[in-house]
Amino acid sequence: MSKKVRWGILSTAKIGVDKVIPAMQKGELTEVVAIASRTMDRARQAADRLGVSRAYGSYEALLDDPEVDAVYVPLPNDQHVSWSIRALEAGKHVLCEKPLGLSAAQARELAAAGARYPKLRLMEAFMYRHHPQWRKAKQWVDTRQIGRVRSVQTFFSFFNVDPANVRHDPAMGGGSLMDVGCYAISVARWMFGSEPRRVVGLLEEDSRFHVDRLTSALLEFDTGMAAFTCSMQVAPLQQVQIVGDEGRIEVADIPFNAPPDRPCVVRLTRGDESTNYACEICDQYTIQGDLFAESIINDTPVPTPIDDAVRNMEAIDAVVLSSRTGGWVSLAT
Repeated sequence: MSKKVRWGILSTAKIGVDKVIPAMQKGELTEVVAIASRTMDRARQAADRLGVSRAYGSYEALLDDPEVDAVYVPLPNDQHVSWSIRALEAGKHVLCEKPLGLSAAQARELAAAGARYPKLRLMEAFMYRHHPQWRKAKQWVDTRQIGRVRSVQTFFSFFNVDPANVRHDPAMGGGSLMDVGCYAISVARWMFGSEPRRVVGLLEEDSRFHVDRLTSALLEFDTGMAAFTCSMQVAPLQQVQIVGDEGRIEVADIPFNAPPDRPCVVRLTRGDESTNYACEICDQYTIQGDLFAESIINDTPVPTPIDDAVRNMEAIDAVVLSSRTGGWVSLAT
């Protein structure tokens, strides 16, 4: 690996300027060289605040920059696919925020676009999968430390009723399922190592915003079941339990928004004995950026293939359909 990957950021979205850009600026293989907004003033303010050398008053201008190798797309959900495709067409590698699109059909459209550019890397930004606490949990699962996985239980919530927040705009792909429920589906599929056969879900819609504010679902796998609840209007809580026939794993700290300033703990329990694994202090966004950059530099596959993002969207679609129809929805496996 002889160089750093030069990054451009499409938009001044809060997650980008507050979390992802500062984390990638600490990366061994990542250098943020440009940021774009729909206005030059906003782009310049963000660039000056973060020490980014170039600011652009349009996304198109950033994509035209020959010194940008890869782009990170933290735009609202409804713009993920269109701008990711335009970035690929401009010859840029793409790391796109979750969820990949508004539907599985959109996700497949982006995956097909990625296939047309085999020299470019394309990945969904599920940053939690790269954190050491989750790598340890997955290692314990894969080495059968809890026997067969039989159940994955997830709760992910926060409280937000700001009408200006994009999460409350149905046209932009708002709602708790798209925003945080996607994590619960992702972790269940990852821990089971397979796709759900069928799902049943229930969405509670907010009458003001017309997005789901509280959603629960049950996913049936060949070897067990996963259940989750997600919400944008209850007290903040993140919990994950992975239970097998011989033990259980608890991601004991904050499972998905892992703090970058202190060690995180994942716990393995078998019978009356528990083992705590304390991870080193790290930033999962830094790790994600470096791993993606490494795949570019070494011309190797990305850590999480784009097909995984498509399958996650298929499960999300099924939960929505189940809530509308009032019954189980089967998925192709």
